[in-house]
Amino acid sequence: MLFLCLIGVVLSTLLVTPSSGVILTQPSQLITLEYDYIIIGAGTAGLVVANRLTEDTKITVLVLEAGVSDEGVVPAIAPFLATMLTPNTAYDWNYTVVPQKGMHGRTFSYPRGRLLGGSSSANYNFHQYGSAEDWDRYAKETGDPGWAWNNVKKYIKKHEKIVPSADGHDTSGQFIPSLHGSSGEVSVSLPGFNLSIDARVMATTGQLSEFPYNEDTSGGDHSLLGIGFVQSSIGKGVRSSSSTSYLANANSRPNLTVLINATVVKLLQSGTKGALKSFRSVQFSSSPDSVTMTVKARKEVILSAGTIGTTQILQLSGIGNASDLKALNIPVLVDNPAVGANLIDHVYMPNVFNAQESLDTFLRDSSRLGAAIEEWTTNKTGIIANNVANTFGFARLPSNSSIFKAVADPASGPKSPHWEMIFSNFWTCPGIARPATGKFMTIVTALISPTSRGTIKLRSTNPFDKPLIDPNYLTTEFDIVVLRESVKASKRIVAAPAWADYVISPFGRLSATSDVDIDNYIRGAASTVFHPVGTAAMSSSGSKSGVVNENLLVKGADGLRIVDASVFPFIPSVHTQGPVYLLAERASDLIKADQLYPSAERPPLDEL
Repeated sequence: MLFLCLIGVVLSTLLVTPSSGVILTQPSQLITLEYDYIIIGAGTAGLVVANRLTEDTKITVLVLEAGVSDEGVVPAIAPFLATMLTPNTAYDWNYTVVPQKGMHGRTFSYPRGRLLGGSSSANYNFHQYGSAEDWDRYAKETGDPGWAWNNVKKYIKKHEKIVPSADGHDTSGQFIPSLHGSSGEVSVSLPGFNLSIDARVMATTGQLSEFPYNEDTSGGDHSLLGIGFVQSSIGKGVRSSSSTSYLANANSRPNLTVLINATVVKLLQSGTKGALKSFRSVQFSSSPDSVTMTVKARKEVILSAGTIGTTQILQLSGIGNASDLKALNIPVLVDNPAVGANLIDHVYMPNVFNAQESLDTFLRDSSRLGAAIEEWTTNKTGIIANNVANTFGFARLPSNSSIFKAVADPASGPKSPHWEMIFSNFWTCPGIARPATGKFMTIVTALISPTSRGTIKLRSTNPFDKPLIDPNYLTTEFDIVVLRESVKASKRIVAAPAWADYVISPFGRLSATSDVDIDNYIRGAASTVFHPVGTAAMSSSGSKSGVVNENLLVKGADGLRIVDASVFPFIPSVHTQGPVYLLAERASDLIKADQLYPSAERPPLDEL
């Protein structure tokens, strides 16, 4: 609540404008109802594709976004205020999960950004690319070597722009410059404000051999394992989202049109192509009470509405599990049970410790917080210019763990993690208000290679009704074992000498010691890292599984492609923002290649 009271201070002096050009707010502002491409969703992926396609001045693109503008939305600009964006705000879809049987029947918020930039405007800015093994597994699953890491990594140079941290400190040894881009679209930086626990975290890497120092946490050609510094989508003390980068750099192009407040009702069949049903018409509405409008794509409709939105639109359009659609009297146009299945998400576990000092006292002090916001408003420096954490890391279960006698290792390879740890010197428990007194440190641990699979299904035929989201968390033995071991590991970390004069004791039920009690603690406290993927998974063209083929074209359909996190058949081993950016960059090249060579065997993308 204190943050909310201080937002007016920032609004009165804020000079940051996320994007240039005109963003349309009403359907009546459209000067035509036909475009070469229609992109549904102005989020992380959609705005990449919009930018890349409109590099060709002869190509026209319409982007339909259900949410609002990000212009002047202070928490979407000031990095440390990101926690204010979700849940239960105008910038969130305000989804909830159905009661989770693996979590004592609890239900809780399932945040997704509902504004320009999508979740890249509402997340916590962590920026990575996944392990090389993640991408090589996608290549194997699709039969397309173009998805292998050795091919995908070239898009880092197009996407990323490494910039100095907000405080200008020497970042030597905190990342490996050769692994990064310096002239791409999205600004990425190292921490810009020193936190009191940073030195302790680094000291721990020298004191506990199981948690070594990792010089670069981006992944790819470098191991993810170990503890290092967070790389964030932040530049000059402000968030760098797909809106402030890809859209801002393309929005003055006359061949790009972006319409916000436009909820897609469904895709309409526009004809047939052989045995395939064509989908090049999109019906949308600005509100539940407004009349619908239809726009048409001459070339393709590209679904980039995110794992939840894309799934819901497909199902509303008659593309999905026939039995589920028939139960709602939706005509079945493409019967594919894989639509809405295979929902995968990382699981968030906040482990809170009582501490000698923390940021909690600062966050309760209106004068100190106000001064920090004023510093950020004036100079874009200080804690408000910083991410919510500076240090984090990844780890694996020991190779001789007893769970592997019963379960094959689900990680994408022996160098990819099973769990993550994030260090914050304040209370970070989603859904539970900060206590009025006390000083806390939180080691969030997260399940990174889950084996539980869930579903997304329609609640009704009303496109404004939220779907039934069931991640089916913690319903396998492997998943609970990994989180149990991560909780134990958090206690081993704070037992290192570096924490002797800082950590006082575990807070609340973290004091549990038996496996049964730890498991109960986890099932009662865990929630989402909000990284959902998988419900429109890609597979090879010849495979009967999956929703899209290796070129991200919807199976059984013509003129319809999906470019967002829903196409990942396995969840990346990292925070998903970076992998989605790389996916969208390669997808843009695939789309361009298909238009250059619509019916002939095309040469490799590198030769185009």
